Amino acid sequence: MTTPVINDGAPDRAAFIDEAGSEEDLYEDYRSANHRYGHSGGGGEQLAINELISDGSVVYAEALWDHVTMDDQELGFKAGEVIEVVDATNKEWWWGRIADSEGWFPASFVRGYVKQCRKRTDMFSEEQLHTIFGNIEDIYKCHKKFLKGLEKKFNKDQPHLSEIGSCFLEYQTDFQIYSEYCNNHPSAYAELSKLMKINKYLYFFEACRLLQKMIDISLDGFLLTPVQKICKYPLQLAELLKYTNPEHRDYKDVEAALNAMKNVAKLINERKRRLENLDKIAHWQSSIENWEGDDVLARSSELIHSGELTKISQPQAKSKQRIFFLFDHQVVFCKKDLLRRDILYYKSRIDTDSMEVVDVEDGKEKDFNLSVKNAFKLQNKFTNEVHLFCAKKSSEKQRWLQAFEDERKRIQLDKETGFAITEVQKKQAMMNAKKSHPTGKPKAVTRPYYDFLMLRQKHPMLPSSVPQQQVYVLAEPKRKPSNFWHNIGRLTPFKK
Repeated sequence: MTTPVINDGAPDRAAFIDEAGSEEDLYEDYRSANHRYGHSGGGGEQLAINELISDGSVVYAEALWDHVTMDDQELGFKAGEVIEVVDATNKEWWWGRIADSEGWFPASFVRGYVKQCRKRTDMFSEEQLHTIFGNIEDIYKCHKKFLKGLEKKFNKDQPHLSEIGSCFLEYQTDFQIYSEYCNNHPSAYAELSKLMKINKYLYFFEACRLLQKMIDISLDGFLLTPVQKICKYPLQLAELLKYTNPEHRDYKDVEAALNAMKNVAKLINERKRRLENLDKIAHWQSSIENWEGDDVLARSSELIHSGELTKISQPQAKSKQRIFFLFDHQVVFCKKDLLRRDILYYKSRIDTDSMEVVDVEDGKEKDFNLSVKNAFKLQNKFTNEVHLFCAKKSSEKQRWLQAFEDERKRIQLDKETGFAITEVQKKQAMMNAKKSHPTGKPKAVTRPYYDFLMLRQKHPMLPSSVPQQQVYVLAEPKRKPSNFWHNIGRLTPFKK
């Protein structure tokens, strides 16, 4: 448990007491802990703290109880005061400083938490802390409320009469905050791995663990716990439902809770998939010649469908073969290079938010005054703008009509679930794409195009360190293979 520190560096003692109980309770808990584990000045802990101090880091400890002394060599303090630890080489007594006063104090009188001085921005920036811990504090607050709800529903005297299903249903929306944490986890792991190669950070995190008397697991292991927890809920609810009598009052709620938590896991997996696709979309865009206007990611985050169509334009009713890419909110269309068929040139885009899709029957089309087959239109709901498209086969036309319907559903679902890509995530994806295409290097869509089109086949799960059996249960049902992916090579021959 870490005590919050307010801006002037003093701990918010009232907040600590409210959360942890009375000082007497704390004292009894601490004595009990010391009896089991020894006091806070253990050998491994001392080594870690002294390594921090020798590296120039500022180490703090919090006073649990008043230390009143008549010895001018000892440091007096009151419970809740923050002490700068100057020397911890002695097992029983540490040398510390409070303001202008210095002296020895009993190591057993302080509670272990190690906090890097806020002024030491060379060690931890706010951005680093956000990357490493994500929204774990929001998850903590959510689970404090969830725990209280479970405790109210749990019957201590007769556990078999407990009714906890409704509690999961009540908090199912709150659990969506796990999505942000799970999406951030790979970045957290990467940042932490980089820092752990530096001794100063390695000692710092180990000292934090020792002072908190936490089990011997590294920080990255602790940070994986929320990801594992959200995986376990559907499994645990499935077991509870399995052994619950159908006549039990809680049976229907447990059944509904199981479905709700499966949907939460499905939503988290889907959002993770969407975020992982950003790099591929940005990479694809960087391979397109003569790109104009905003980036695709400025409005879109998913490829819904793509393929070759004939576009007929007014007023001359000219027909042109183009390759179309349907994203959420827009359609981008490109032209193939006449000589190098692996290169695409940007031509334009259509805002689908202002369009409605119209199925056109085979025969005479009145707006364009010509005979068409396998056609459909995009018609602006506010102006006279109309776009006419023809597919080679009726089946292809039906796939496009379904794709436009799916696109509208996707946008509506994103609104309902509050899904959004941050500007930081968009910019990072575009930066990564630009690095892969150095200035002056010839562009070709061979590999990026193939990878981009294949991205909808893949369904990345939660981080790989989660047991696969657990993740599999949470995954969406496998989709039937689509001929679209097998035949996509016909659209753009790949460079050998």
